[in-house]
Formats: sequence, C-alpha cells, structure tokens
Amino acid sequence: MTGLRERKRARTHAAISEAAITLFLERGFDQVSVAEVAEAAEVSKRTLFAYFPAKEDLVVHRFADHETEAGRVVRARPAGVGPLVALRDHFLDGLRDRDPITGLNDVPEILALIRMITDTPALRARATRFQEGSERALAEALQDTAGVPALTARLAATQVVGVHWLLSLDNSGALAGGQTADERYPQAVADAEHAFTLLSEGLAGHV
Repeated sequence: MTGLRERKRARTHAAISEAAITLFLERGFDQVSVAEVAEAAEVSKRTLFAYFPAKEDLVVHRFADHETEAGRVVRARPAGVGPLVALRDHFLDGLRDRDPITGLNDVPEILALIRMITDTPALRARATRFQEGSERALAEALQDTAGVPALTARLAATQVVGVHWLLSLDNSGALAGGQTADERYPQAVADAEHAFTLLSEGLAGHV
C-alpha cells in the first residue's frame, strides 16, 4: 500500500510539474496563475500547494537535486582526492554529459526554461536562495570531511558556488547567442579549468 501511495504521489507531482512548465513556456511565468496550472493538471489549488509551496517552486524544483550536489560530491570523493579536485572533475563530467545545470545543454525546452528563469525577477530571486542552500551544504561537507574551519569553509563554498553559477550563465548565454553545445564545449572546458585553477591557487593550504 505504501508503494502504491508513493507512486501515486510521484505521478501527481510529475503531472503538476509538466502542466506548469508547459503553460509557463507558452505564455510566460507571470501570465499564468496557480489556478490555471491546477486546472490544467486536474488537481485542486490545495493539492498543488501541498506539492509545491510557492509558484516559483513549480519551476525551480527541476534543479532541486542539484542544491546539495556540491556537498554530496565532496562527501563521496575517493580517499586522497581533494575537495576542489573532486568538484572540478564533477563539473567537467557535467559539461561532457551536457548536464543542464552547467548551462551546456541546447535542448530547446531546457534553453527556454533557463531563459525564463534568468528573465523573471521572482525566479531569479528563488535561484538566489537555491545558491545559498548549495553554499550551506558545501560548507558543511568541507567542515565534516576535510576539517576546514567554519569561516574558511563558508568563504570557500561561496567562491565555488559562485564559480559554478558564473560558468553556467556564460555557457547558457553562449547557447542563447546561437552556439550549439558542441561548438561551445571546448571553450566551456577551458573556462572551467581556468576557474578551478584560480580557486585552487587562492584556497591553497586552506581547502
């Protein structure tokens, strides 16, 4: 019974999300009401808010798994591998795999979704809170697994998450300007390696 209930919840969650993203991309985030999303998904507003507490969550949840990703990478890194090396390798893997969180994915729906986030003030503000959560998770992982003092961990996490965000914006901006993901890839790799080299030099002896 529990498994059936969880599958039903997952289907409802997915149906609400798909209805919301479809409407938002067709008409714009600010032009679609929560009531319209609920109607399209065939659920009540009360049910919708039980799954998505705020309208912005209907969009940003697509990236929710990434909020604590940097922290998970640091915690799961192999013995003998430093945190920054693990984070760099993970980002490079994301570029290679065209992970949307790196900005290097030219699937039209993903490009449109990222453009909507960057162009909508409410979604940009929600993305800022997303960054703050990522910084907290990474700082805690640095403290717990690398013995980094609290303030140093917070400062390092802010820099790493900021670098991730900047690289992602640069990549998505290049794609929005007409480049394909394949065309952008060599420069994206070079930029990432340069950025992590600077991070490594600046944080040498601390992280």
